Amino acid sequence: MTKRLQVLLDDDDLREIQRLARRQHLTTAEWVRRSLQAAREADGGSDLGQKLAAIRAAAVHAFPAPDVDVMLADIERGYATAAQNVKADRPTDTPA
Repeated sequence: MTKRLQVLLDDDDLREIQRLARRQHLTTAEWVRRSLQAAREADGGSDLGQKLAAIRAAAVHAFPAPDVDVMLADIERGYATAAQNVKADRPTDTPA
């Protein structure tokens, strides 16, 4: 099923679009349809099928990852080490 779309354009914009369409031997309507299709394709991120395909492709890889509790403990240990390093870098006469 097709639907009608009405777009209001300034005279200069319409003339430019008509000129571009004529140059490609297209009707103005066909030029607009093709331009809208090209814009949708250029957007790229909106297609659900593409997103699911990317997730499925990534899911086939087996990357090593520790247990979540081990990973969280490592992160916390990193925070503690960073905090100790900051304290060690402070001059002794500066209050904390």
